[in-house]
Amino acid sequence: MTRPTSHGPPGRPRLKGERLGVVADMAAQAVFRTARADRYQRREQILLAEIHCLWYGSFHTRPVRVLLIRGSDPDTNKPLLSLVTTDLTTPAEQLVTRYAWRWSIEVTFAVAREHLGAGQAQGRVRHAVERTLPFAMYSYTITVLWYVLHGHHPDAAAESRRRSPWYVTKTQPSFADMTAKLRRVIIAARISALDPAQPTDDEIRAVQHAWAAAGTNDTE
Repeated sequence: MTRPTSHGPPGRPRLKGERLGVVADMAAQAVFRTARADRYQRREQILLAEIHCLWYGSFHTRPVRVLLIRGSDPDTNKPLLSLVTTDLTTPAEQLVTRYAWRWSIEVTFAVAREHLGAGQAQGRVRHAVERTLPFAMYSYTITVLWYVLHGHHPDAAAESRRRSPWYVTKTQPSFADMTAKLRRVIIAARISALDPAQPTDDEIRAVQHAWAAAGTNDTE
């Protein structure tokens, strides 16, 4: 990081100012103020500092802002978090909140990879790449919306804790729970859509295999 350029001797003007150093050096010279920001479903008091400078190696002469965030304890010298943004106008507290949104976004990508195979297709042409990942994310969205509107049951978390008692703090269904419920509903619909009579042996085994894959132990 460097300071923005300032007027100097005659000749070609400098593109960058004096080097500011690494984050620790910048934090040692920064002036922190008390602020409040919404992060991770709670409102927190933080210590916040802003520095306008250049990140010459990445953005050349485009100005950036460095945000240094600490906990509310003024005796803590190590920054809790450092952010760099090209947004020069949005209040710093809002930028801290936006950064916290990244957690839910990263979790979405992780579970989409694990349960829907997002990013695992080995496409060799551009159109294939542009289609397979969006399709997986659409599938994720449709699954969550279906579960919220039609699949959720108030006892879902309690039932999950009964099957997996080591998850003592679980209060909300995971995406794995949602996909398990959707599998069971789809298979049941396939069995009963045309003939409400007793299912065949193959259909019963298909349901049992789906339950096993979903991590359930129903035997009804």
